[in-house]
Amino acid sequence: MQQIAFSIIDAARSLSVGRSMIYVLLNSGKLESIKIGRRNLITASSLARLVGSAPQQAQPERASSF
Repeated sequence: MQQIAFSIIDAARSLSVGRSMIYVLLNSGKLESIKIGRRNLITASSLARLVGSAPQQAQPERASSF
């Protein structure tokens, strides 16, 4: 079974950002969370949407070898 929700810390690790950035993304509406008891969990679908909507960086061109 796939994981459908992540803790704040696990979401931060998966995106390679700090916890505070996760809270910024939550407050801006770019990430969605669900509350279960006292825990806020980030939905896997919102993480996927965030990563999918990120602009792709251009790959540097490799120099051809002679």
